[in-house]
Parts: sequence; structure tokens; C-alpha cells
Amino acid sequence: MADDRDDTEREHTTVVETNGGGGGGGVLAVVILIIIVLVLLYIFRADLGFGSKGTNISVPNTIDVNVNH
Repeated sequence: MADDRDDTEREHTTVVETNGGGGGGGVLAVVILIIIVLVLLYIFRADLGFGSKGTNISVPNTIDVNVNH
């Protein structure tokens, strides 16, 4: 049974498998959330008071003032 053992030195290699980089899911979620917020702000900009195309102010030509003494 002494022949069952091989006393020669061998090189050992460890293989580590990764998940394609990983960690990018959180960054992707934040970017998508920012895009959604920007799209919603663009859609409801008139309701929020942003980006109105013009301001129409009506000013009368004369003002009648009655002062009773």
C-alpha cells in the first residue's frame, strides 16, 4: 500500500466563479428611478407651474376711484 501515495509536489489552482461583475443592480435601480422622476416632472410641469409658455396679465386701461367725503 505504500505505492498509493504520491509524494511529488503539485501545483494547486483555485477557481472562483463570479456572477458577471455583480453589484450593478443597485446603480441601475437608482438611474431608472431618476429617469422616472424626470419623466413625471416633464409630464406634470404645467400643473406644478414649471415651463409655462406665457404669462397673460390683464391690466385695465382706466381705474375708477370714488372717494366720498
